[in-house]
Amino acid sequence: MKKTVLALAALAAVSTSALAQSSVTIYGVVDASLENIKGTDSVTRVSSDNLATSRVGFRGIEDLGGGLKGKFTLEAGLKTDTGAQDSAFWGRSAWLGLEGGFGEVRIGRQDSLIGSIAGNTNVLGAQPYDDLKIAGTFSGDTYRRVNNGITYFLPKFVDGLSLAAQYATRANGEEVADNDDGKAWGLSAQYLAGPFAIGAAYINVDRQTVPATPGVGASTDEGYLLFASYDFGAAKLTGYYESDDSEIVKAANQATYDKRNVYGIKVGVPIGANFNLSAGVSKVDGVNFTNDREATIVAVKGVYTLSKRTAVYGLFTNVDNDSPAGTAGLNVASVNGAGTGAVPVAGDKAGRGFAIGVRHSF
Repeated sequence: MKKTVLALAALAAVSTSALAQSSVTIYGVVDASLENIKGTDSVTRVSSDNLATSRVGFRGIEDLGGGLKGKFTLEAGLKTDTGAQDSAFWGRSAWLGLEGGFGEVRIGRQDSLIGSIAGNTNVLGAQPYDDLKIAGTFSGDTYRRVNNGITYFLPKFVDGLSLAAQYATRANGEEVADNDDGKAWGLSAQYLAGPFAIGAAYINVDRQTVPATPGVGASTDEGYLLFASYDFGAAKLTGYYESDDSEIVKAANQATYDKRNVYGIKVGVPIGANFNLSAGVSKVDGVNFTNDREATIVAVKGVYTLSKRTAVYGLFTNVDNDSPAGTAGLNVASVNGAGTGAVPVAGDKAGRGFAIGVRHSF
């Protein structure tokens, strides 16, 4: 009897140890708001994802011994206003990786390095009321995430310093034989020291489309994003700059260039223990990017934390367009489409959006 009890105790200890070495977490965000967007006309509606993208995800980690860990993340976006699936089922993340003394390697669909900085709301933000999304930047929109990605995060050589490199066999869509379209690579570096933070990221995407005339119709997308911030306690100040370029070969030995610049400043002020108010202004200018000439974007955001998991918020963003005649201006982006008449048409000088909502995390 004593041997049986000892055997059962040993088995229980082994089982507990195994469970402690492997875990899977289910997590998510539910975000819903009432918003009014005005462009040529206006539309009022229930909307989703204005403060944070609604999602459900699975995150797993296993201790493989010797300092090696296996990891994965599967994350799907959804819309709280309609319940619809957002893009591909695991469109936000679908990667697995290994972490150890060598650093970390991830493979699959994941944030681009430039998109990871833009999408971090503690740094900038790339939601519908944020300027990097509204301007259609590479970081906030076009290459916010990449397919077929291989990302290497270097080990921490210096406290606060994070370095990463990324390659994608095709950033958008799936690979095609004898076609370099979508091959991409990027780099990023971020440094955090107390209240001070600074970072930079770069992306380069080959847009070769196998034209009838070699080289004609090909393009290279190239973008970089820089930011620096300092938290004074009473306020946090952040400055940033993004430059996106597309070189398009129109004919043999003839190329044109599309260029977009976004530069801005944000100030965040904590008011009491639960309320944070932030405001920012940015300037967008460019040449030849469709619907993206020149604009000034002013955004105000207030978030009141009700608990560790739930917050209420208010958002206001105004876009003052200064586009050439005959060109439609920028407007507050919306994950559900802007609605009939809400997007500025040629000649419109302004667009704005206002939303109040709730965000719950689990």
